Amino acid sequence: MECVGAIDQGTQSTRFFLYDRNCQPLASAQVEFPQIYPRAGWVEQCPLAIWASVQEAVGTALEQALAQHGELVVKAVGITNQRETTIVWDRETGQPLHNAIVWLDNRTAPVCHALQKQLGSQDYFRPVTGLPISTYFSAYKLKWLLDNVPAVAQAAAEGRAAFGTVDSWLIWQLTGGAAGGLHATDVSNASRTNLMDLQALSWHQPTLELFGVAPRMLPQIRSNAEVYGTVKDGPLAGVPIAGCLGDQQAAMVGQRCAVHEAKNTYGTGCFMLLNTGQELVQSSHGLLSTLAFQLGADAAPHYALEGSIAIAGQGVSWLRDAVGFIGSAAESETVAASVPDTGGVYFVPAFGGLLAPWWQSDARGVIAGLTQYTTKAHIVRAMLEAVCFQTLDVLDAMQQDADCSELGAMFVDGGASQNNLLMQMQADILQVPVRRPAHLETTSLGAALAAGIGAGVWTAEEAFVDLKHNTGGTLFEPQITRTAAERRHAKWKLVVQRSFALAELTADLECDSEQRPEAGGKGSAGSGSAAAAPAGPEAA
Repeated sequence: MECVGAIDQGTQSTRFFLYDRNCQPLASAQVEFPQIYPRAGWVEQCPLAIWASVQEAVGTALEQALAQHGELVVKAVGITNQRETTIVWDRETGQPLHNAIVWLDNRTAPVCHALQKQLGSQDYFRPVTGLPISTYFSAYKLKWLLDNVPAVAQAAAEGRAAFGTVDSWLIWQLTGGAAGGLHATDVSNASRTNLMDLQALSWHQPTLELFGVAPRMLPQIRSNAEVYGTVKDGPLAGVPIAGCLGDQQAAMVGQRCAVHEAKNTYGTGCFMLLNTGQELVQSSHGLLSTLAFQLGADAAPHYALEGSIAIAGQGVSWLRDAVGFIGSAAESETVAASVPDTGGVYFVPAFGGLLAPWWQSDARGVIAGLTQYTTKAHIVRAMLEAVCFQTLDVLDAMQQDADCSELGAMFVDGGASQNNLLMQMQADILQVPVRRPAHLETTSLGAALAAGIGAGVWTAEEAFVDLKHNTGGTLFEPQITRTAAERRHAKWKLVVQRSFALAELTADLECDSEQRPEAGGKGSAGSGSAAAAPAGPEAA
């Protein structure tokens, strides 16, 4: 049996899927790995642990497939990954020069503030990169590493340092690592660094100079569907790596979003993309202009507007791990459904700031409307409702930017989309039908489709048109009035405003704890000290 593989390297775990020619999953495996929290607001991962999780997931899934289906022929493998997470390694030794700095890490806030002051606008880079100045993007993390980690600065000066997002790290490892590995990335991941010219699809030299990044540190930029190279060792040895996309772009391909169709992925965070076709739409409402996909070296690129929400499934993990309101992520649905509404409670989960469309890095979490009537069920329900309100904020901005007044349906995927109550609440608050496919792992499927296109298993037309009919799924229709939805959204926006500029409170508490003799020292940026992750699959 012929099949296509997909490595899905996420924020909290790695998965590997095998799909047949009809896009039906044959086997899969998932491996979690630890998160590292050296300080409040800092989030790191060990690059070697990421690579080990990929190897384990691939091996386990292939063993499972062999046992269930007999001998398989893997025609190609695709990669999709957590975006913006930044890794620098030594080309000669193959060793990481620091832990990976994860996409939601906010240590670069001073770098961003200084650049914004120097350049005079948060939107200075938008005309070229499509992105505002924000802790979110890789260039700021790379600059922090160059400025604060001597090993990185020295390796960069000596030409030994290789920079990449997680896709680059995995491609390099899969194709040989220090023994001749390929240093490459794809247009979608490159578009998230704040270093790529969106129109030219190449690194932008003036921006590189501004960040102090030498071009020799950077990977080669390739399309999303072409043969990059072949896997050198292991059970996939000899298989071509023929597709690569950032996770949210991969989900868009997996949903086969046509022009002016949108998808929303509910995972650790929540990410909505609207396909704007070959038109690069510059946002004036707090969204990102980004690459959607380029399905072949000679294919025209498609662009997207994106709204990124930092906390979705991770908020449910917080309810479970930090405050014990639920025993499992799945229990959030049962607990929230035990009350008919939130009892007037609103929850803004701005644990490390707010992303689109607010871009308030100094915002912090707020729970408002508490009374003696409030129970943990109301707070759990308010957390789920917060995901829906943030999604509406982003959709409103998209429709204004793209002049797209009507959306036929919102395509949804990701672990938290399994929560039926959440999906119904989402349809109610959006006042738009929500369509959930039968196979929720559209991120992995998108990587497989890109690899299949790159290796000639399917044409782009077959993947987007013919195979789209295999999706099936569930449709959630709005069940409340537009007036009721708008009334609740107006109250939500008032509470969001109250979350702004609260980061100073956290800083004051941190200073107080440092002055107490019993307060232990903090781990340094490169200490590798690990804490328990907001563990578990990215599901609600």
